[in-house]
Amino acid sequence: MTLFGRYMFRQVTNAFLVILLTLTTVVWLATALKELNLITSQGQGILLFFQMTLLSLPSLMALIAPNAMMMAALYTLDRMNGDSELIVMTASGATVWRIGASLLALAAIVSVIILLSNVFVTPASMRALRSFVTQVRADLISQVLQPGRFSSPETGLTFHIRDRAMDGDLLGLLVHDERDSKQVMSYLAERGRIITNDQGSYLVMFDGYVHRYNGETADKGVQIIAFDQNMLDISEFSPKDDSDHELRPRERYISELMYPDAKTLANKHDAGQLRSELHERLSTPLYPLVFAFVAIALLGHARTTRENRWGQILSAFGIGVGLRVAGLVAGNLVALSAWAVALVYAIPVGAILVAAWTAHVRMSPELRSKLSFEFKFQPKKIMFWAGRGIHAT
Repeated sequence: MTLFGRYMFRQVTNAFLVILLTLTTVVWLATALKELNLITSQGQGILLFFQMTLLSLPSLMALIAPNAMMMAALYTLDRMNGDSELIVMTASGATVWRIGASLLALAAIVSVIILLSNVFVTPASMRALRSFVTQVRADLISQVLQPGRFSSPETGLTFHIRDRAMDGDLLGLLVHDERDSKQVMSYLAERGRIITNDQGSYLVMFDGYVHRYNGETADKGVQIIAFDQNMLDISEFSPKDDSDHELRPRERYISELMYPDAKTLANKHDAGQLRSELHERLSTPLYPLVFAFVAIALLGHARTTRENRWGQILSAFGIGVGLRVAGLVAGNLVALSAWAVALVYAIPVGAILVAAWTAHVRMSPELRSKLSFEFKFQPKKIMFWAGRGIHAT
């Protein structure tokens, strides 16, 4: 790169990183707020909360990065034109491609990073996220034993705790089990603790009572038994192995999307979803290049600082949004019919070619104004002031 190229590359890269981090932070906060109940109501730790929300960042950044690339390109070109830097470069003989080379270099780097993320990082993070979600949904502590609530993991079984201690112990525990009508059990304990080992999961209760009676003949009275320690098997409510469940398209690697197991495809709709996911991952990396070419075509040429460029900025932004929406629509069509695969790639590639041709054509000298045309081809007139009249020779 030339000195100007390195300078412009730094400018557009700094703008891209600031925009990308800002947009990602906003989207991440919106996602994190939805999962806040993991801490407030389901009793999960702050570490699990951050792990689950951060695992969604690779897929979010893959969607945000092309938009950040467009915003950075538009901002950099408009600012450099306002500071007369583009005007000076154009006056020195630089073409639009020399000005836009740094933007295209950054767009190519972003495209490669998005491709690597779509191929390797995103499916791995989605699988890890699924594992966390499965653990939280199946965890007895988070789903059933919620302070101040009566919860029933199944009909006839009710749990309630007054509070949860900092060390994880359950305070003020009540367990009512009437699944067997011939032996209804009610456990009241001062403390309880979940213990998990190779044999299963157990609820150990300390310092309490067991109320036992026959639900069919309740008139025979209730037996009350005090205990120092009692144990209840809760293995049936522990996390289940989710390895046999079918992977969703976002959780599959490229090889699994290209060559899916025929036994796992229930119908043609499933095959269409896998096909759509495959080509969406491969076509998305093209859009940073698309947006860079659109920005160069509309704002890469120097203009006078007196000229308002908001019209060009809005036009570039509108074209970029329209192309991205068209790409998403084409991706949805791929799920319905295989012929739309060509459309998925034709939209970004066609946009690149049209934008490149437009930028190259606009680089040619423009037609002079009518006034300069007349001065060039008509006899030159010299005007001078003589007395009170104007005479021409």
